[in-house]
Amino acid sequence: MSDAEPRNPFTRKGFIFGAITVGALAGAAVLLAFTSQGGGGDQNNPVAASTPGVTATATIDPAAASVCGLAGYETAPTLTSAPTTKWSIIGTVAAPNAPDAGPGVTGADGVRSCYSHTSEGALFAIANWWALGTDARIAKAAIEQLAEPGPGRDAALAKTSTSATRGLSAQIAGFKVLSYDGSAVTVDLAWRTNTGQLVSVPAAAVWLDGDWKISSADDGTSPFPPSALQSLGGYTPWAGI
Repeated sequence: MSDAEPRNPFTRKGFIFGAITVGALAGAAVLLAFTSQGGGGDQNNPVAASTPGVTATATIDPAAASVCGLAGYETAPTLTSAPTTKWSIIGTVAAPNAPDAGPGVTGADGVRSCYSHTSEGALFAIANWWALGTDARIAKAAIEQLAEPGPGRDAALAKTSTSATRGLSAQIAGFKVLSYDGSAVTVDLAWRTNTGQLVSVPAAAVWLDGDWKISSADDGTSPFPPSALQSLGGYTPWAGI
């Protein structure tokens, strides 16, 4: 299928996912990428276990606490199975929550924040981030509160759209913690579309000011491209719908 490579929506330069901002209708853009995808590789391990923009010498204060007082602190991942989870629909996506992992706070604007300083808390933070991105009413506030401060967040805010995205359907199907050291994390979420397509969408976050903040490139785009999956092999199944 070498002649199909230029048409591959996951690799084509300028494709909508490659241009999405971190947060600004991020989930909706992801869903559009999924449902527009007509093929792709069988990449079950799309990225290496490293976090872009985070150095190996990153340090963290062991006393750093969750901004809303959630217990827990890890310097290595401990997730060996799907965590006990309650699911709520946010925008078009089932989003996870749990008393010990978060979100510990849901603002009047609908933004869900405050997650435990653990690999489970990081997983919940990233999953909720994508869900918030499917609701155009919340997207801008989510960027302001949940994105890592810096050029990437500024660029994302400048690109924020308030237009609705219709006819798209995908839900979380599983997860894989690619890297975690207490200061930074990369989580690969597997998504299943309404047509049965499985897609890998990794995301990175850092621990900052008592919560997980989503990382991006300086231009506000996601640091990782999505990739098609043939199965959930290597992922821990985890789904709300």
